[in-house]
Amino acid sequence: MYTEKIKEFIESHKDEMTELLGRLVAVRSVQGEAEEGYPFGRKPAEALEIMLEQCFSSGFNVENVENYVGTAEYGENPALGILCHLDVVPEGDGWEADPYTMRIDAESGKLIGRGTIDDKGPAVAALYALKAVKELGIPLKKGVRLLFGTNEENGSADLAYYRKKRDLPPMVFTPDGEYPVINAEKGMIRVYFSAEMKDDEEIAQINAGSVVNAVPGRCRVVYRSEDEEGITVDYNGIPAHASTPAKGDNAITRFLSEYSGENELFIHLGELFPHGELNGRSCGLGFSDDISGEMTCVLSMLNTEEGAVRGAIDIRFPLDRKIGEIREIICGSLEGAGFTVDSAEGTDPHCTDESSEFVQSLLRVYERLTGEKGRSIAIGGGTYVHEIEGGVAFGAEFPGVDYNMHGPEEFITVGELMLNARMIAEAITELCT
Repeated sequence: MYTEKIKEFIESHKDEMTELLGRLVAVRSVQGEAEEGYPFGRKPAEALEIMLEQCFSSGFNVENVENYVGTAEYGENPALGILCHLDVVPEGDGWEADPYTMRIDAESGKLIGRGTIDDKGPAVAALYALKAVKELGIPLKKGVRLLFGTNEENGSADLAYYRKKRDLPPMVFTPDGEYPVINAEKGMIRVYFSAEMKDDEEIAQINAGSVVNAVPGRCRVVYRSEDEEGITVDYNGIPAHASTPAKGDNAITRFLSEYSGENELFIHLGELFPHGELNGRSCGLGFSDDISGEMTCVLSMLNTEEGAVRGAIDIRFPLDRKIGEIREIICGSLEGAGFTVDSAEGTDPHCTDESSEFVQSLLRVYERLTGEKGRSIAIGGGTYVHEIEGGVAFGAEFPGVDYNMHGPEEFITVGELMLNARMIAEAITELCT
C-alpha cells in the first residue's frame, strides 16, 4: 500500500541524493596510514563524518564507533540492519576524467566516479529509503539500523571491531552485492608470499597490483641495461574484481607467459599461474561444486621491494571445501616454487537458507518492483555479510549490467540509484511493519 508513496518520495529527492553522492565520491576514502582516532586513515573517517551528519540532519539517532563504523537508527530495538561501506579501492588506471569528481552523463543517466556502485551509491540509497519510511509515517513494529563501515575493501576489520562493541540486529542485509538475493558465497583466502631477489638479476623492478582483490590491469617491468634507467616494459591487461576474473585480463600472468629469462622464481610462478587459467588447477586446486560453481584463483599483486619480490593471491573456493585444505595446497605449491608464504588467511564459505522468511520477503520485494522472477544466487564470495550468520546481499547491482566495479569508469545510473532506494524502503516495510 506504500509502494507509490515511496516512489514519489524518492523521486522528489533525486537531486538531494545525487548531490550527497557527489560529495562522498569527492573523498578519496582509500585505506590510509592508521593514526590515533583514525584506524584506517583520515579519508575513510571523513566520508563517514559526511554521512553521519546527513543522517543526523534527517532526524535519526547516530553513533560513531571510533571511526570504525557509524550507525543511524530509527525505532526501538532494531530488528533489521542494513550494512553499507564508505571506503573504496584505489582508482587505478583507465579513467576518462578525475575519478573523484562525479560526472553525470546526460544521455545515459550514468553517475560516474569511484564508489558510485561500490558502495557509496547504495549507502545514499539506504539513507533515503529510511528517510522515506520516517517522513511518510509508515508505522514500524521493529526498528532499523543503518551501518556505515570504513574497511570493507581491506578485510572488514571495521565490522569485526564493531561486533566486539555492539550486537548486530537479528536480520542483516547489505546492498553490496547484486539482485535478486545472494544467499551463498564461496570461501575466501588471501595469500601473501615473497622471495629474495639477487642483485645481478636481469629484472630491476616489477610493479603490478595495488590491492589483493582485483585483477591487475597493468604490470610494469624494468629490465636492467647499460643505461642506468633501464628498459621499461608495460604488460597491459584489463582490471576486474577478483571474484569475477573472467571479466578481466591479468597483466601479471601475461608478463609471466612472455618471460624468457632465467630467473627460476618467475619461471615457476608462470607454471603455477598460466595466463588465462582462472581456477588454480596448476596450483593443485581447480575445485567446483553444483551450487557455487568453479573456484577462482587470481595472482593479483607482484611487486619488488628492498631486494625482494612480493606477491599476493586471491582465492574464492566452493561451499563444499574448507579453508584448511585450500591453505595447505596453495602454500605447498608456493613453497615448492621457492617462495616463502608470509600469511594465508581467510574465511570458510557462507550460506543462508533460501527458504527462510527473511530471504523470501526480500525476493517478494524484488519481484514486486521489477516484475522479474526472484531467486537466490551464489557468488564468488566477499560481500559485507560474509561472516554474519543469516546475512544476505540484496542489491545493488542489477542482473546483466557491468558497472565497472573496481575498474575505471565505475558507475550507477540515476534511475538505478532511485530504484535501489525504493527496494530498500520496501524491504524495510516488508520486514518491519
